[in-house]
Amino acid sequence: MSISKKTVRDISMTGKKIIMRVDFNVPMKDGVVQDDTRIKAALPTIKYILDQNVTGLILMSHLGDPKKDGQKARDKAAAEGKTFDEAAYMAGKHKLAPVSDYFSRLLGKPVQFASDCLGEEAKAKADALKNGEVLMLENTRFHKEETSKDASDREKMAKELASYADIYVNDAFGTAHRAHASTETISQYLPAVAGFLMEKELVYLQEKVVNNAAKPFVAIIGGAKVSSKLAVLESLLNKADALIIGGSMAYTFLKAKGISTGASLVEDDMLDTARAIIAKAASKGAGIYLPVDHVVAKEMSPAAVAEITSDDNISGDWKGFDIGPRSIELFNKVLSTARTVFWNGPVGVFEMPNFAKGTFALAQTIAGLKDACTVIGGGDSVSAVNKAGLADKMSHISTGGGASLELVEGKTLPGVAALQDK
Repeated sequence: MSISKKTVRDISMTGKKIIMRVDFNVPMKDGVVQDDTRIKAALPTIKYILDQNVTGLILMSHLGDPKKDGQKARDKAAAEGKTFDEAAYMAGKHKLAPVSDYFSRLLGKPVQFASDCLGEEAKAKADALKNGEVLMLENTRFHKEETSKDASDREKMAKELASYADIYVNDAFGTAHRAHASTETISQYLPAVAGFLMEKELVYLQEKVVNNAAKPFVAIIGGAKVSSKLAVLESLLNKADALIIGGSMAYTFLKAKGISTGASLVEDDMLDTARAIIAKAASKGAGIYLPVDHVVAKEMSPAAVAEITSDDNISGDWKGFDIGPRSIELFNKVLSTARTVFWNGPVGVFEMPNFAKGTFALAQTIAGLKDACTVIGGGDSVSAVNKAGLADKMSHISTGGGASLELVEGKTLPGVAALQDK
């Protein structure tokens, strides 16, 4: 199954300089990469490009959101009466040099680093690249123009980035839903094509889930809030044969049906919306499946004493933190005949052993489905599948939480739309 956009296979790169947007926005702790899934996902495209006898490859990425995170840190320091050292904060959290070093070890060859993505140093290092050499630019989000709402700001930055190279490759699916200078605007100035990761994401999410899902199609939507998943829920009602709802958002649906939810997290302002979704599903003949029992506790803690409810009601000051054994059995039965599964959001607090059984049980079931297309749609679902050691048993693990949801919602992603059509 192919996509409508050109990829690195569709363009001659020999003798050309390539600038490539990757998504190396990986979790860091004390300057050490904690999860290299996104870095490894970009390696096939990078190695392919380097095999094309190019005159250098320039990589650019963001790491976190310096502006937003910096404001939070600034506010916290002010509240505690402390002086905020912005330079030290930025150096400690958002600089890409440690990621570049880690990537170099994975690639097995030296990777040069520019201390800024714009300016004389970056331009000089890009111009000096020789065959097979790689340059990593500093965090694109250190420049406000990257994410500016003003198109002229983005164009100025994109034009400078484009001056480094002859061809632009976008393999950063995780940021494809953003119209940023390095993800979308740069395509105005260079031939723009998709990398292999971008291609794979579009094949699975757009073609195998949105456009041509094999039936029966079962979607699992979990997480905390109905409000954050409303658009994808409504979109899936038009496509899925069955919709399994778990996580805290399930309690909003249960309360909307008049079922007691105790002290569980509920969005009371979304009760009417939940009722409307249930009614719409009924009118379309799509089944909505909610938990029929729960793992409950008085507090969300690894040491909390957990109990299992006898039915779908939760009483008193108890709070639901996972689905119970009867719910696991019900959901597994729904999944057993599925030929397409899309999963976004865990069905419990899987980070804690006492509330992880439901999420891991569903992961095990999905991993064991024969002849089914199983797509894990980013974010915490990916973390859960990785923690369960089942990532290699799934058809596709998406690297983009927000981007995968927007694609399934039916939205056009700016970073994809900007690429050349075949």
